[in-house]
Amino acid sequence: MVSTGDTAPTFTATYGTSDHEPFDLADHLGDGPVVLAFFPGAFTPPCTNEMVALQERHDEFTAAGATLLGVSADSPFSLGAFRDEHGIEFDLVSDMAGEAIRAYGLEMDIPDLGLYGIANRAVFVLDGERTVSYAWVSDDPTNEPDYEALLDAVAAA
Repeated sequence: MVSTGDTAPTFTATYGTSDHEPFDLADHLGDGPVVLAFFPGAFTPPCTNEMVALQERHDEFTAAGATLLGVSADSPFSLGAFRDEHGIEFDLVSDMAGEAIRAYGLEMDIPDLGLYGIANRAVFVLDGERTVSYAWVSDDPTNEPDYEALLDAVAAA
């Protein structure tokens, strides 16, 4: 699992839109902190709460020069509908192949819900040199991160 002080793995995936545009994390590095918010699945109550809470703080992340990205194993179509329904202005990334989820050590299964290979809830702040300056990984995917601690970490990155 990726921890504070590690060099963050880069990855490619697809933007969460119906256009299937390719996403490359490397394109977002070097212009200020990058916040990667991994979440299990769009349209579930805890994930909706988290993404809406991040959206409510979007201006604060932007003011700190940060790029905010939500990452899940959901399809680009699902993430696009999720963004539209909840007014999410930051990019969501579809990692259906699980490359990022595995690279960050976040793959989990919830067999009772029929979910396999999804992301555990986690947030990482990457500085301009790809160093992880903040890492939070939930011990229960229904928990949300401490948003004030996250904003503090972004300000310090």
